[in-house]
Amino acid sequence: MTSDILVVGTFSPETQAAVTRVVKGLEKAFNTKDPVALGEQFTEHASWTNARGTRLDGREAIAEFSARAMKGFLRDSFAQYDVVKMLEIAPGVIAVNVAQTPTDSAGNPVDGPRGVTLYVIAKQVDGWHIAAGQNMAVDPPPAG
Repeated sequence: MTSDILVVGTFSPETQAAVTRVVKGLEKAFNTKDPVALGEQFTEHASWTNARGTRLDGREAIAEFSARAMKGFLRDSFAQYDVVKMLEIAPGVIAVNVAQTPTDSAGNPVDGPRGVTLYVIAKQVDGWHIAAGQNMAVDPPPAG
């Protein structure tokens, strides 16, 4: 856990670590093009809006769309996901802001659109999972 994450609320370092593991699990699944592992990061009835504005409802729909996208327009896309902020909404429910940086397949940053994502990550019987989220593509910062 890095100190540059803004944490708002009174949840434990263990909760912070668990929530970060969900984000890093999603990052790994995206970068290895594993739609099953990606889907496992979501709750069964999650709601997800991707960077193209497509809303997907449910883990199965998210995994199915991701499988097609990872074989298609995302096949050569890789990213690093950095947690920027965690906000406790209620016990066991954390809103998480994530910055996405495009990388090559080895994890080195490259030029290209970046992403900003808001996840609502909730504790479930089987652990922490994304219950809702929205991804938005943003232009890279100006060279300076």
